[in-house]
Amino acid sequence: MLSRTAANLFWIARYLERAETTARLMDVGHRNALLPNTGGGFRNEWGAILQAMGAAGRFAEKYGDETRQRDIETFLFFDLDNPASVGSCLGAARENARIVRTALTTQVWDAINGAWQEFHAMQRRERSQLALPDLADWTLRMTALVRGSIEATQLRDDGYHFLNIGYAIERADNTARFLDVKYFVLLPSISYVGSGLDTYQWTTLLRALSAHRAYNWAYGGELTASRIAHFLILNRLFPRSLLSCVGTANDCLDSLARGYGRATPAQDASRHLLAGLAEAKVEEIFDEGLHEFLTRFIAENAALAQAVHDAYLTGEAR
Repeated sequence: MLSRTAANLFWIARYLERAETTARLMDVGHRNALLPNTGGGFRNEWGAILQAMGAAGRFAEKYGDETRQRDIETFLFFDLDNPASVGSCLGAARENARIVRTALTTQVWDAINGAWQEFHAMQRRERSQLALPDLADWTLRMTALVRGSIEATQLRDDGYHFLNIGYAIERADNTARFLDVKYFVLLPSISYVGSGLDTYQWTTLLRALSAHRAYNWAYGGELTASRIAHFLILNRLFPRSLLSCVGTANDCLDSLARGYGRATPAQDASRHLLAGLAEAKVEEIFDEGLHEFLTRFIAENAALAQAVHDAYLTGEAR
């Protein structure tokens, strides 16, 4: 496969996963903003969301320092000047898909193109008719439709592996950022651990990741920081856990190595990251500091993405 084609497929998946994550963060911010400020703690949930996305400065430059919900909705969903907005991500995914149209099945192309056309139709609607939860739900449905089309119709060839590597790397990064938002940014202080606010935020996080029921199945419903951290970091059965995402990327990279008859530094990087997670214990993660662990993981995951680029995507498209 041409490296540029591989790059387009890799970035299609990353942009779609990024659009989904922005929608999930919108949902987290919306749910937490509904809580009354009875504890005198940090109540600027929208500021926390922007901080987690690394977009606080960009937002302030365009909309000012005050984080009004209507401006947040525009910035995170419609604003094409924001590279992490749902609209920007869908547009970038659609452009990459157009370039490699012949590498995608009709069903996958129709799902991506259809999402982009529906987004344009929503831009023309009266904003008062578009509630934030509806925007988030729509994004999750569209990205799920694309993902389902890929799983149901794409050949399990190189293109499929590059799509899944993109999904896995982006999803791992996003799960880590979600967990960091909750534990390091949203909670006002350590004194709130175990409080009603703490429990509500954990529940909101799980629901935003479509993980609430799965968590209840796995852990019996008791919400504790250590159990949720284990679930989102080390549980192989949960498809959004860090261990599961890195395992998917590793499996796809191993398939590429077998197909091309040689391994690359990308395989070494994924195996190193996977081994570290597979041997980790949640107690050790908290001893290191959850924020510190997540920060380190995000950097190592980014290094894996760079290794994939250097090994396979020298004709990268963005």
